Amino acid sequence: MNIEANSLPPGTDRMLLIETFVRIVEAGSLSAAADQLGSTQPTISRRLQALERTMGVRLLQRTTHAMRLTEDGQRCYARAKDLISSWHAFESETRGAGEEPAGTLRVVAPHAFGQQQLVAPLADYLRRYPKMRVEWLLHDRMPDFIAEGVDCAIRVGGVQDPSVVALPMGEVPRIVVGAPSLFEAALPTHPAELTRLPWLALRTFYRNDISLTRLGPDEVARIDIQPRLSTDGLYALRSAAVEGLGLAVASAWAVQEDLRAGRLVHVVPQWQADPLPVHLVYPQARLHPARLRSFIDIMRVSGPAALHRLQGSPVGDGATA
Repeated sequence: MNIEANSLPPGTDRMLLIETFVRIVEAGSLSAAADQLGSTQPTISRRLQALERTMGVRLLQRTTHAMRLTEDGQRCYARAKDLISSWHAFESETRGAGEEPAGTLRVVAPHAFGQQQLVAPLADYLRRYPKMRVEWLLHDRMPDFIAEGVDCAIRVGGVQDPSVVALPMGEVPRIVVGAPSLFEAALPTHPAELTRLPWLALRTFYRNDISLTRLGPDEVARIDIQPRLSTDGLYALRSAAVEGLGLAVASAWAVQEDLRAGRLVHVVPQWQADPLPVHLVYPQARLHPARLRSFIDIMRVSGPAALHRLQGSPVGDGATA
């Protein structure tokens, strides 16, 4: 089977057909591939059929409810990925490192501070490279870079995937907060006193227990909790805490205004949860396109600066912060 066959009609973009086939496989369906490519399902289907005619083999077996690669399709898929990687490397080498990037960069950013705090580095990138467009996608899960056509992601929390590059950008401090109405008298002074109070959980980072480290002396306290409310949204967690539904471990920057206004109090201020690392994550490759290289260069400097600004001024050591 020769994926570089010459039986295509004149004017047909061979790489387009190959990239479409790879996107279909990794997106899981023709309709999902069409959405990611900004096309229509009939167009994607025609491209697949054109590639199958050219190869002289069936690449995919499709039924109403499922799609799977044929044996020929598996071989073609592996070869197609190699060809795409080689083509991207060829483009990068040909255009050179001094190329002004143009086109579209797709970035996944955390839903919470991707809405405001990280827009400054993004604006710097767009001002510096006027031929670029950016799709700024806000969600907290790690993307499938190839299937979703994503260039890079800003990731809060640990990165375990060995197939990606994780460039450290900084850390997000986390503290325990609660509404004043939760406390009948004096504020708790030790984590052991927190087990008798209601809790909220941010499912992305903690669910049934939390560990707090004392500032200064090396002491760690682990607390088992039974959350009244679990959520995967930082803003929802903050709002529930302001409503007095329970204690929460939250990013310090996200609750600073509530602490200053007295809507929340900083509980056991001498103790903190482990800070969350922040990385710029992108697939490993011998060469990356200019649009991504330029974004990485800006984020190496602007990203840590933006995270430093998130920490702001100290939130105080008591009920009024």
